[in-house]
Amino acid sequence: MKLILAIIQPTKLDALRDALVKIGVERMTVCDAQGYGRQRGQTAMYRGVEYQINLLRKIALEIVVNDDFLERTLDTLEQVGRTGTHGEIGDGKIFVLPVERAIRIGQMTEGPGAV
Repeated sequence: MKLILAIIQPTKLDALRDALVKIGVERMTVCDAQGYGRQRGQTAMYRGVEYQINLLRKIALEIVVNDDFLERTLDTLEQVGRTGTHGEIGDGKIFVLPVERAIRIGQMTEGPGAV
């Protein structure tokens, strides 16, 4: 089992959720997040005054998948989460972490069946 932590653009959430459901990934946790990467925030204008936005809005997805779902989930996140044909700075990041144990609290199911 693996934990996929994906930081994505908020505008990509609905499309990613729909694409993941199509490949059989139906459970995930979605969190609002703020941060910045190489772009270091952005400059905006409000009523003629320029100001700096240091933290940009992002969405953090936490998805636990069994090993046989890992590659198709990563492929879907990469393809649907990308903006433009080649992607852009600020599209996000994907991290994959091992999961040692999973327990479904309601039915006390443990292991791959709990995912």
